[in-house]
Amino acid sequence: MQIDGQCHCGAVKYEAVIDPGAVGICHCTDCQHLTGSPYRVTAAARREDFRITSGVPKTYVKTGANGRIRYQMFCGDCGSPLYTTGTDEDADVIGIRWGNIRQRKALKPNHQIWCTSAADWFGETGQLPGRERD
Repeated sequence: MQIDGQCHCGAVKYEAVIDPGAVGICHCTDCQHLTGSPYRVTAAARREDFRITSGVPKTYVKTGANGRIRYQMFCGDCGSPLYTTGTDEDADVIGIRWGNIRQRKALKPNHQIWCTSAADWFGETGQLPGRERD
């Protein structure tokens, strides 16, 4: 599926080809902290299927609870989270933040990770297949 999106202020724009079946929820405490919400929704794209079409995102480097390095990309003007990627085996995948994808209404999560730290206010973890950790 062809998608496109941008940060809140429009300074950074991108386009990508994604598998709409590769949309997931992450309940890790890093995602909770970085979003200010109980979880983050992400659509996965292969690195070669993602490109920035305008602007230059800023990078925040974070080591996750699993020990893996994550590059959190965001707009330096409005602060919108845009995407993430990593090192080693994670370098080939771009995790695009669902909230800034223009076609987001067509992208429903179908899996979840880090269920051990889920708030689970409404029984979310029982609704999709999931892993306790990642």
